[in-house]
Amino acid sequence: MIDWRTLTLRVACSVAVVVTLAAPLPAQDAKGAVPPIVSLVQQTTSELEDVVERFGSDHSSLARRYDADQSPAQRTRMRNFYEGWRARLREHDFDRLSQEGRVDYVLLDNYLRHQLAILDREQKQRSETVVLLPFADRLLALQDSRRNLENINHSALARALAEVAKQVDSLRALFEPATTRPAVASTDTTARARPAAGSAAPTVTPRVSRTIANRAADDVDRIRRTLTGWYRFYDGYDPLFTWWARDPYRKLDSSLVRYGRTLRERVVGMRPTDLAQNTGPIIGDPIGIDGLKEDLQYEMIPYTPEELIAIAEREYAFSLAEIRKAARQMGFGDDWKAAMEKVKNTYVEPGKQPELIRDLARQAEAFFDQHDWVTIPPLAREDWNMEMMAPERQRLAPFFLGGPMILVSYPTADMSDEEKLMSMRGNNPHFSHATVFHELNPGHHLQGFMADRYNTHRQMFRTPFWNEGNALYWEMFLWDTGKFHVSAEDRIGALFWRMHRSARIIFSLNFHLGKMTPDQAVQFLVDPVNFERANAEGEVRRSFSGQYSPLYQAAYMLGGLQMRALHRELVASGKMTNRQFHDAILQGGPMPVTMVRARLATIPLTREGAAPWRFADQLPPPVPFPVPVQR
Repeated sequence: MIDWRTLTLRVACSVAVVVTLAAPLPAQDAKGAVPPIVSLVQQTTSELEDVVERFGSDHSSLARRYDADQSPAQRTRMRNFYEGWRARLREHDFDRLSQEGRVDYVLLDNYLRHQLAILDREQKQRSETVVLLPFADRLLALQDSRRNLENINHSALARALAEVAKQVDSLRALFEPATTRPAVASTDTTARARPAAGSAAPTVTPRVSRTIANRAADDVDRIRRTLTGWYRFYDGYDPLFTWWARDPYRKLDSSLVRYGRTLRERVVGMRPTDLAQNTGPIIGDPIGIDGLKEDLQYEMIPYTPEELIAIAEREYAFSLAEIRKAARQMGFGDDWKAAMEKVKNTYVEPGKQPELIRDLARQAEAFFDQHDWVTIPPLAREDWNMEMMAPERQRLAPFFLGGPMILVSYPTADMSDEEKLMSMRGNNPHFSHATVFHELNPGHHLQGFMADRYNTHRQMFRTPFWNEGNALYWEMFLWDTGKFHVSAEDRIGALFWRMHRSARIIFSLNFHLGKMTPDQAVQFLVDPVNFERANAEGEVRRSFSGQYSPLYQAAYMLGGLQMRALHRELVASGKMTNRQFHDAILQGGPMPVTMVRARLATIPLTREGAAPWRFADQLPPPVPFPVPVQR
């Protein structure tokens, strides 16, 4: 047990231990029997495991305490917190740490540095929206004051709420059609009037881009939610508060609702129903070349965005050549899109999709049972569930989502006929054949199962290059066997996704570089990948909605290629077996793949990390499927 009162950053003695796959206790199967221990993987304890756990606990405590997102107090406290932890971490004698301890040191320091960089990025974004939100800090500070248990001057508070409501209404009026000032968005992100936070509203219509206006509208919603929680804490419990604040609060709340709606409708160009239905223009918020460089540095990827796009283009060229071979086998010559149309139209009838997914999941597990590639414990086969995805969510996620359960995207009765057909075609059996195992075993479900049981302190270092990259790696691995995708139709299904992941790198990086618009990204999926248009729109909307990190879509294939290169280095060379390699990745916990390599290949580490790994130089050539013999 950890003594939380006396725990400090320290260097413990390096202790190596051997643990079994089933440690600490083997899981029982469905009949209650304990399975035999089937493999041994040598691991070492990390001297910094308790330190990382302590940081995570402290971080969670501060997140609960400073719950007004991007408030003045939160920003200051979190910056001091991250800087303080970096200073404490540097007090370690790095040279005395074991390899596992050094891995945790580098991971934690890398995380802290990146969090400080994100704070800087958010500060820049606030400077772009302050002309639209000069009241933001003033309102968010109310929640900070509540958390500080400060006394309230009720009359002064009521006046402040009324003042902000007038300020919000004045800003909204600048964009309403009744004004003489045009509310036309431009690409000019420099406001013509930039007041300081808390000052009066501008008297000239701010000229901002749709991106900044959309970000500001989202911030209005966030501020309003925080304000609502603040108000409900006092309302009714403090009679004087309710007497003074109820009317000005209600007016302010109404003003914020109308202002957010005005920004979306008059500047962004959304219809009133777009936000609720996940429709309307796709905006996004590109982070630019500097943001991409910073995020790539965090992921320990020593490539420029342009170099990564070139890698994706090479991968797409391979997939294109292979899909033409499959099309010829189906009798369509080089017209691979015609062959794919036939594949799309093999969809199952409504109501039968759950049965298909169940059968494909069991088929994949049975296929892995025939080989000695990775351990899938009996409980991991037993504990996953299936749910159907709501129609609204399908507009953002037109395909499966997975993890503890698999969320199935398929039509419901209240969807339009066009939406139904596109959903069925986009989730046909051959496309699904290549993705069900991506979501379940040995993909996301097995990842989560193992991460909950091994090196749990590293879950805070989770990255899509590890979890999405590992699931995509399995798609490549099974392709390489030449035994899983037997029919030409199944190969087209697998290649559709491989082309898709190449396209994700290309359109997402180009978007953040300012070289591709969301509409162009949709068309890019429709043309080179042959997406259904509605599915392409859902894919791009999900990519740029803010729910995913900027590099998330690029991480699928790039992370998969990293693991593919590492497999060649460690397994093809005979240093590890397939099972040792795959189990060690899952047991080691999530982290940038460069650090996976550092663990498994014992790469020398300094406080700054490992030497740059140009993984593309170590990639094995893509495996072409044999051309069927013509009889």
